Amino acid sequence: MITRDGQVPLRWFREVYPNLNREQGFRLGVEFARYVQPTSFGPLSLPLISAGSVAEIVELLEYLPLISTALAVHIHHTERGLTIGLAGRTGDAGLNSIAVAYGGASLLRLIDLLASSAQNVELHLDVPVSAAADFLGDMTRRFVFDAPSPFVFVPAAILDEACRFSDSVSYRLGIAELNKAVDGRRTKSYTDTVRALFAADPRCTDSAYCARQQAISTSTLKRHLGSEGTTFRELRQAFLQERATVRLLDSSVTVAEVAAELGYSDVASFLHAFPRWTGRSPRAFRNHSVSPG
Repeated sequence: MITRDGQVPLRWFREVYPNLNREQGFRLGVEFARYVQPTSFGPLSLPLISAGSVAEIVELLEYLPLISTALAVHIHHTERGLTIGLAGRTGDAGLNSIAVAYGGASLLRLIDLLASSAQNVELHLDVPVSAAADFLGDMTRRFVFDAPSPFVFVPAAILDEACRFSDSVSYRLGIAELNKAVDGRRTKSYTDTVRALFAADPRCTDSAYCARQQAISTSTLKRHLGSEGTTFRELRQAFLQERATVRLLDSSVTVAEVAAELGYSDVASFLHAFPRWTGRSPRAFRNHSVSPG
């Protein structure tokens, strides 16, 4: 069922493991990440191997959609380092868990292989520590369990650390090829286009505005999103939840500031919405979080 030297579609695991849950997904994702090599990432491999610093490794996450749309990342800078929020986008809790665990653990392994700094990098996961019973090792010692939301924390002190195979010419060539690949994929799905508008334009809070930005009618946008298996409301909620959880991990930002950044006209509306997404108030989310920044 698996082609040698080929990629296995993530949904294959749901077919093979029909009862796959989040804890099992975590274990699969971490186990797969143990075997990751810098050459495992297709068009990202050349700039990855030739990256000059840990910061340049992290910057390559911008091009993640070229190899997978199953995982979304949101990077937030603080004085203490980078908080990289992780969110699965498969629409399946078990598969999301594979994507998050694999993505986060792979980043730790790559930093370790290329710069020897992963001992200082933490992967925070929203699975119980019991999921890692009899499954601990060098990599999982850097995991923090029972986090309110999954993220990777990279301390500022290691961002400028040089990588083993640094080659600035190869890195620039690799980035140029990635940019060409991105330009060649400008015919995005409507789902990807709406997500990009959310990130780029704070005014894109309703479907009518987003439709105008694409020079189509609201009903046409609704129809296209429906054909892609989603709705504007679902996309907007996912974007707000992903962005809010990453911003709340930064204790230097007030809840009111987070609400304003997300486009809420008053804090009360945000305080009402956030528990619907996460089951916790923003304050409880922060108190529960083992936040580094």
